[in-house]
Amino acid sequence: MEIILLQDVANLGYKDDIVKVKNGYANNYLLPNRMAVIATPSNRKQHDETMRQRAFKEEKLRKDATTLQAALEGKTVRIMAKVGESGQLFGSVNNIQGAEALKEQHNYEIDRKQIVVDGSKIKSVGEYKALVNLYRDIKTEITLEVVGE
Repeated sequence: MEIILLQDVANLGYKDDIVKVKNGYANNYLLPNRMAVIATPSNRKQHDETMRQRAFKEEKLRKDATTLQAALEGKTVRIMAKVGESGQLFGSVNNIQGAEALKEQHNYEIDRKQIVVDGSKIKSVGEYKALVNLYRDIKTEITLEVVGE
């Protein structure tokens, strides 16, 4: 079954993509959760018109993301955390603290959902790589440096 995605779906596609999926996946998950609509001829025609109108906005978003990618490339973000004697953190550091520290230290506001930390949670002091998904295929890598207080 061909469907038109209404939002980004992990491992499937981005908003407004037309993708082919199995009937059960579409009928039992995507359609009831309003993540997609069936790609009927009328929906395709409406989708084509929407895409024509959105092309200008898309180019601006892509340009802004590329500029931000160049600015963030190789940045190091220092995160202060409470540490025990063995170097283990009390709790953990995740993408939320990474987004907050990036805003405080470099004045770039990135949504926490756009930051992907290796292993999703950091539980000890050290340097870690985090992937920042800026726009569809535009990504950059930053370094999260976790230090004890």
